[in-house]
This record gives sequence, structure tokens and C-alpha cells, in this order.
Amino acid sequence: MERDRAQDGGAPAGAPRGAAGLDADFVVRWLTAAAAAVDREADRLTELDAAIGDADHGANMRRGFRAVTGTLAEDPPATPGAVLALAGRTLVSTVGGASGPLYGTLLRRTGGELGTEAPRVSSAEFAAALAAGVAAVGALGGSAPGDKTMLDALVPAAEALPESFDAARRAAVAGALATVPLRARRGRASLLGDRSIGHQDPGAASAALLVTALAETAAEAAGSPDD
Repeated sequence: MERDRAQDGGAPAGAPRGAAGLDADFVVRWLTAAAAAVDREADRLTELDAAIGDADHGANMRRGFRAVTGTLAEDPPATPGAVLALAGRTLVSTVGGASGPLYGTLLRRTGGELGTEAPRVSSAEFAAALAAGVAAVGALGGSAPGDKTMLDALVPAAEALPESFDAARRAAVAGALATVPLRARRGRASLLGDRSIGHQDPGAASAALLVTALAETAAEAAGSPDD
């Protein structure tokens, strides 16, 4: 029955089974996978940031996502919206620099759009909520795609997510790589002017890790036996 509902519910390809297949456990597993990816790639993120920033992006992101996984392991909320809201608050309180408020806003706004009551949400609802979270990041930072920021990965990912989680992953990775030839127009990197050209934006790189972890979590869920 669960598989039938997934087929009838119009969930995008690559979504977990079930038209309302995203629950709190899914979000916890996504954020745990994201934390593992950040931990694994922290040195690379720091190297990217050393070229055009403060050389602390990897360390800051590692500290923040370790705090997120620790908090969620202690007392995970029961709904996906509540998990995201808690994760966002944790990032704001533990990540230094601009990354904490920006990533915290992304998760908190996404969670706020989902609400704290629904135990499961559809992939379409999640895609709409994430788009709102990405828009909130743009409003907070005063940035747009092309400014050489995390939005260069997040905006195309949010636009592709209604198609599938893997389409979002591909869009995020491509968007992050596309920051290399850009001249930074926002953030500390913008102070370098033309010297920012030729370097990948570290925020876009970490955003691509987050979206990649989401796609991998969705693929694992889709391949799991139905409950």
C-alpha cells in the first residue's frame, strides 16, 4: 500500500517511498550524513576559504554540524519541521562568522514552513519549504545567484528539487563549481575584487555537500524495504 501511494501521489523521481515519506528520522539521517560529509571535507573547505576568506569555514562548519548531531542524538524532535528548527538554532549558536546565521536561517525557515505538528511531509512540501529557506538566506545576506556565495549552489538546487533529489544534487554541485570564474560581490571575498576570480566559493562548496547528503539520504530511503 505504501508503494502504491508513492506511485499515485506524484512524488518526484528519487524521492523516498510514500507520498508523505519524509519524517523526523529522515531529516535526522540527512543532517547526520551532512555532518559526516562536512567532517570529511573540512580541510578542503578551509583551503578554499584561505584563498578568499578567513580560512575558518571548514572548522566552523565542522564544529556546528557536530553540535547538531550531538543535540539530535540526545533528544530528537518528533517531526521534520521541529528537527530542522532545532538544528538551525544549534548552528546559529555554535558556528562562527557569517555561516552560522546563514545556515541557521536556511534550516530554521525550512522547518518553520513545514511546521512542528506534521509527523510526515511530502517531498513536494519539503521542496517548497526548502525554497522558502533559500529565499530567506538571500534576504538575510542581500545576495543573489552570481554573487559568488552559497546561493550559487542553493538556488539551482531548490529549483531542481521538485524534479528529484538527485537533480537537486547535480544542480548544487554544478552551481558550486560555477563560482570559480566569478568575481565576488558579497561577503569578505568581495573585498578582493578581481583577485577572487579563479577560486571556488567555500560557502557554495559546503552547500553542495549539504544537498548531496540530502540526495544520498533520499536514495537510501528509496531503496529500503517498506515498513
